[in-house]
Parts: sequence; C-alpha cells; structure tokens
Amino acid sequence: MNVLLGDIAEVRMGYSFRSRLETDAEGDVAVIQMKDIDDANLLHLEGLARIQMPDLKDRHLVQEGDLLFRSRGVTNSAALVGPGIGRAVLAAPMILIRPRTEIVEPAYLQWFINHPATQAALAGQATGTAVKMIGKGVLDGLEVALPPLERQRLIVEIAQLATQEAALLEELRGRRKALIEGILLRQATKA
Repeated sequence: MNVLLGDIAEVRMGYSFRSRLETDAEGDVAVIQMKDIDDANLLHLEGLARIQMPDLKDRHLVQEGDLLFRSRGVTNSAALVGPGIGRAVLAAPMILIRPRTEIVEPAYLQWFINHPATQAALAGQATGTAVKMIGKGVLDGLEVALPPLERQRLIVEIAQLATQEAALLEELRGRRKALIEGILLRQATKA
C-alpha cells in the first residue's frame, strides 16, 4: 500500500533562529544543525551547540524516533534520533519528520527515505540552481510504500544486517591487504 508521507508523519520546518546563534556552554537547549549529521546519516550528540532558550515551547523539542531531514545541499537524507537526546531543537533549514509510530516504524521510514530510489525521486523535485533544496511540500507529498508494521521491522532488521555485513567485509578486505603486503615485504627483504 502506498501512502503520502504527510498522512503518516508530521512534517515541519526546523526552528528558525532570527539571528546568529549565541552559544552558551551552560545552555539548557542543544541545537541540531546539518553539520551534526555525518555521511552515514548518524547524529552526533557530543558536538551539539548549546544555547539558552527560556521561551522554547515543548512542540519545538526533538524527540527520540524523530527523523531529521537535510533539505539543502548535495545530500537530502534523514537521520534517526536515538535515545538520550535531552532538550534539543532542530535548526532550519532542516526539516523534522515525526512518524506516527502506530502506523510506521521510524527506522523503516528512515530506510525508505534514504533508499536510492527515493533519493532519486526527491532529487528530481529539488529546486534551486547553486544549492538544491527539497521543500516541506515535496516531503508531504512523497509517496511511501507502507507494508504492515511486522514487515517494516523485518526490512529494517535485514537492512541493518546488510550494513553490518558490508562493514565486516570492508574490515576483512583491509586486513587481507595488510597480510598480503606484510608477506610480500618479508619476501622482498629476505636474504
């Protein structure tokens, strides 16, 4: 079954700061920016800027299970917020996607958005010349293949196993290369 993203998740722009961020190491709120998400779509909490925001409404706070979508630049992918986020706000131009968990698994939705076919579809709808951008409206209208929750969980599990396998194969390739280089060096320096 295909559904629109806007029907299975709340999609909204990140918090728009009126001026440059005035960081404060003792700040009560962490600010998530595009630079805090790596190429593997992992959010790094340890480097988040902190600020004082006494008037921040709870609806602006990021929650575990939210997706953080990079709406500008070369990569328009989503990162999944894990446990331990604390009080944090997502800065614009990023877009917050809050899945309705009774319908869709957040990890499945992240997998679907980051899938090459979805990325190609999004790229085809990007606007701008120098810097490509995916707007909220494009995300709201994104067609999502939505199998039953149990199948979503299975897809996520298999995708995670495939990622682990790829990492192990890469590590094995590196170790094999080092072993062969060591053997060849010993042969080259043998008397």
